[in-house]
Amino acid sequence: MSTNTTSAYSDFHLQFIAGEWQTGKDGSTNTNTNPYNGDTLVEIQQATKDQLNEAYDAATQAQEAWAKQTPAERSAVLYKVVNILDQRQEEIVDWLIKESGSTRIKAMVEFGATRAITLEAATFPNRVHGEIRPSNTPGKENFIYREPIGVVAVISPWNFPLHLTQRSIAPALALGNAVVLKPASDTPVTGGLLLAKVFEEAGLPKGLLNVVVGSGSEIGDAIVEHKSPSLVSFTGSTSVGKHIGELANGGEYIKQVALELGGNSPFVVLKDADIEQAVKAAAFGKFLHQGQICIAINRVIVEDEIYDDFVERFLAHVKTLNVGDPNKQDTAVGPIINEKQVKSLKEKIAKAQEEGAKMILSGEIEGQVVPPHIFTEVTREMDLSRNEVFGPLVGIIRAKDEDDALSIANDSMYGLSSAVFTADMQKGLRFARGIRAGMTHINDISVNDESNTPFGGEKNSGIGRFNGEWVLEEFTRTHWISMQNEPREYPF
Repeated sequence: MSTNTTSAYSDFHLQFIAGEWQTGKDGSTNTNTNPYNGDTLVEIQQATKDQLNEAYDAATQAQEAWAKQTPAERSAVLYKVVNILDQRQEEIVDWLIKESGSTRIKAMVEFGATRAITLEAATFPNRVHGEIRPSNTPGKENFIYREPIGVVAVISPWNFPLHLTQRSIAPALALGNAVVLKPASDTPVTGGLLLAKVFEEAGLPKGLLNVVVGSGSEIGDAIVEHKSPSLVSFTGSTSVGKHIGELANGGEYIKQVALELGGNSPFVVLKDADIEQAVKAAAFGKFLHQGQICIAINRVIVEDEIYDDFVERFLAHVKTLNVGDPNKQDTAVGPIINEKQVKSLKEKIAKAQEEGAKMILSGEIEGQVVPPHIFTEVTREMDLSRNEVFGPLVGIIRAKDEDDALSIANDSMYGLSSAVFTADMQKGLRFARGIRAGMTHINDISVNDESNTPFGGEKNSGIGRFNGEWVLEEFTRTHWISMQNEPREYPF
């Protein structure tokens, strides 16, 4: 683990706009609290639409010069960011634990993912390229350029705030764009202000990254509707994603969107699977970060022949998980992000029982800490199967056979991530290709994200792909330029 020898960042009560730290002028306050113990971490005066406009003006002005810098110059800033992340690892992990309720295990996973996408983004300036295509017109050459898209609006979530923010802003900046970011209200520091400090320390020119912390009622629609952004990158719920899509394409200015939305990940255990390994995977893939992950296991689907055996072993294993203080090294399940989410989970628990699911494991909810809840005899029609849970609740569905398991897995409006366990890799591959999802993992959990592989979903789980070569397409625009090298004959 890196040793932090630098002074800790401070002044997180300020906004980062046009390269300066300034006080919000909205008159309302974002009181940022620790979800485990309720301690106030920072109080932030929120931004106004005028401050949002200032951020967009600064981004627009700074972007043109930034796009003209050499690939090496832009890469150098990203490599400096990686070095700063390494130097401040303990400081950053501590913020993830106390602001987002991350267990120390999850915080380290998130830190690693953030570092990896930053390192990957540092290579993007030298990887983006155009093409030369032939023409059927005599004397003509066709050049296809990949240009920066301009200004990118980023709206990031609270569950993996550091990584899922950096997943957008690092590639955007590397490719010559400017960014205006609105972090989630629950995680304004790890979702934005902390990264602004890092990029500022790395020497990013002023105006290229703006972090505007404000209420949804004040700037939520305005950040999308503003004339400046050419692309809106959003990670969050499907309902909000749909609204953003409508705003981006139904207003005065049409924008491109990259939407990574909700999930309902199936975790399928076929009868020839290594049950003990599947049990361990199911527990980690379900309860990491209390299940508050878009790609967390949402439905466990088990073939009938091994259903009872799997349930017995899974129950025994989950009972061993430590629940409580996220700062302890051995805590597996920490707090839920806010009271609204806790209330939603209580309602889901009640509804599951009303619909006939059998609750075989529960526990007392203390504050915002919800212990694991396991339900058996769950059917595909139940709410627990139909909708994203986003908490430490899991239903186990009995499938008659492999075909039934695939049918259940695909019986969802979502299609983000998925997983299947089997001893036969070829069967696993056939099964995986039958799942309608953006990502499927054989003999592993649905919670996978690598910086050089495409991340995104199908159906109501979103539009577009992040990471690697795929994000190069999202954050650049295609420009066809033809060159007529000799006089052309025209018909009139």
